[in-house]
Amino acid sequence: MDAALATALGVIGSAVVAGAAAMYGSRISGRAQREGNAVTGFNSLTDQLQEERKELRADLAALRLELATERAETARLKLLVRTLGGTP
Repeated sequence: MDAALATALGVIGSAVVAGAAAMYGSRISGRAQREGNAVTGFNSLTDQLQEERKELRADLAALRLELATERAETARLKLLVRTLGGTP
């Protein structure tokens, strides 16, 4: 085996190793990007859910206040009916 053949085989071997490393690096990069997208999507969804939860709590507080007001009005009207001699 002369020097030219050894050099050619070395270059071919280096090219194969470089190609394999590029493919492996590409797979790792793709996986990292997918995982990053998943985390970003999860964070976005979590933020949306927290906003919706905040809105629902405000709606629930308003409905509880409305219910308490209606119950007070009902109690007042029942008392008025009793005062006037009726049966509620």
